[in-house]
Amino acid sequence: MAISGIEQNYYQRNMTIIKNINNMVEKISSTKELSEVEEMELFKKEFYEELSKIPCDSSWSNLAVNISEEAFKNMKDDPEYREKILSLIKRDFTSSVAPRQCSGVITVGATLKDYRGDSWPIGYDSEFYTRSQNSFYKRTSEKKDGQKELLKKYLEKREQMKEFQQKVWNEKIEKQKLERSRMSKLWKNKKQIAKVSDAYEANFMIENNIEKSFLE
Repeated sequence: MAISGIEQNYYQRNMTIIKNINNMVEKISSTKELSEVEEMELFKKEFYEELSKIPCDSSWSNLAVNISEEAFKNMKDDPEYREKILSLIKRDFTSSVAPRQCSGVITVGATLKDYRGDSWPIGYDSEFYTRSQNSFYKRTSEKKDGQKELLKKYLEKREQMKEFQQKVWNEKIEKQKLERSRMSKLWKNKKQIAKVSDAYEANFMIENNIEKSFLE
């Protein structure tokens, strides 16, 4: 699967956000009181880490989680709501979907009623890339696709090598056939020459005996 410019921009932006959050956490670690913005950023960082620890079922190729700011606020203020949302996400991440493979987007809103999940089969998931551009969390099969691409290239090269080796072998066999044919012809010519020579010698002996008989 090729990485689009949108995906690359998302990745860079996401890494910048995480880096900024980490920098902020380091700066405020020695501060006794945190501002509301700092508290929210810290909460988001912790929630992101929680999502990263959740395993995904193998039927999911790509997954993204969109969380509204209101949802973050409610989860931060209500730990019970946070746990319910986290439980739902775990359920969906670890659930098998059909047909395999699929891409999915989970949307988290202010209430449980606003929670929803959408999925698309691989090959028909342009909607996934559109709706996951600014996702809070995204997990894609980029690495798997990279491994598949490497395997594909390896198999192609191996097939090319097999074809080359077969070609070399065929040429070798053909040369051997030609050499055998040449040696066979040469052997036949030698046998013909030997026959002619024998016939000549026999004829010479006969003629020589005839001449001797006349002389006697």
